[in-house]
Amino acid sequence: MQTTAPAQQPTPGALPQPAAGSGKLPGIRHLIAVGSGKGGVGKSTVSVNLALALAQRGARVGLVDADILGPSIPGMLGIPTGEPPEMTADSRMIPAQRYGLKVVSMGMLTGDDQPAVLRGPMVGKYLKMFVAGVQWGELNYLILDLPPGTGDTQLTLAQSLPLSGVVIVTTPQAVSLKIARRGLRMFEKVQVPILGIVENMRTFTCPHCGETTDIFRHGGGEQMSQELGVPFLGALPLDAEVVTCGDEGCPIVVDQPKSASARVYGAIAGALVAQLDTANTGLKPFAWNWDSNAGAPAWTEAAVQPSGARNIPVGLLRRDPRTLSLLWQDGHRDDLDVRDLRLACRCALCVEEMSGRPLLDPRTVRADVSPRRIVSIGNYAIQFDWSDGHSSGIYAFNDLRDLGEHAALQGAEDV
Repeated sequence: MQTTAPAQQPTPGALPQPAAGSGKLPGIRHLIAVGSGKGGVGKSTVSVNLALALAQRGARVGLVDADILGPSIPGMLGIPTGEPPEMTADSRMIPAQRYGLKVVSMGMLTGDDQPAVLRGPMVGKYLKMFVAGVQWGELNYLILDLPPGTGDTQLTLAQSLPLSGVVIVTTPQAVSLKIARRGLRMFEKVQVPILGIVENMRTFTCPHCGETTDIFRHGGGEQMSQELGVPFLGALPLDAEVVTCGDEGCPIVVDQPKSASARVYGAIAGALVAQLDTANTGLKPFAWNWDSNAGAPAWTEAAVQPSGARNIPVGLLRRDPRTLSLLWQDGHRDDLDVRDLRLACRCALCVEEMSGRPLLDPRTVRADVSPRRIVSIGNYAIQFDWSDGHSSGIYAFNDLRDLGEHAALQGAEDV
């Protein structure tokens, strides 16, 4: 039986440090981000009711209020604020439980009127603690309710966690769609699968006369999904009962499970599960010691597909001490010299950010430079710890594929 220690409760001034790992979250099958790019589209309401709809399907579900500076989840679920959660003996938070969900939010550490005044690095630390520093147990889904925008929180999650995908929430009007499109493109850049688009507040039905009105226009989210070639998960009505239930701490999926809105949430949950069954994020997270080959990622020939992606690796291999091999989902293979990889680093120490002017003098890089450690960065990149002490470069899979093609072309010209 685990013991708890109230004296170890986290406060905004003292962060417990969870044990470091390779980015894996044992016991959690899918991490799903819910984003919007824009505030005010009902993203948190969608996150809460979607999580509950998944739980009603028999799944074990957790919910992280990733909007550290503006938490709203506790109010929607009726969870007391200003009451820090208990901690396990190994300094892991024990999440609150409500309506079958396991929940963590900054609102549990601060009162309703107490702002979290934090700089970016501290926001990132809390975010990582709320995901990796919590005793979640076995979960089918961990839902991450993101803040608006495409900034630190989104990038931190994309780089530090193996996200199964993201759900984009928008309302039908043009300004919301434009910003939601930017948010979607941001996740595409870091190769997080787009699980689908949810259009919120589509149609209002008058409870007195039954007339329907498209207050924010109609069908914009569905049209955007068609234009971008991503799934459309469903459209939610503008329902006053959704607001009332949320304000009372009993979401509509729980309070009125037979309502039109609750039924739509159930359909969206079903469509999301179907998308997760087909989503492919490539390799699992890894931390690879180059010299000993300990922790080496998989090399999965069976994952190659004729229509596979050119920027999703399904295998990394130490072919020899000087060569990194990559197998791509479309079946292409690249063999890259490790010194060439060191010279191709695009970090701010090696390339001037504004002008793109090279700062690294190739003559200063030893001929025998080699990786010491290679770790995965989210779904879209790897990072090297080099024998010359350099470790700040992130190599996106798109860039590695381009580098391989350039090396092949150069080799053909030298023949």
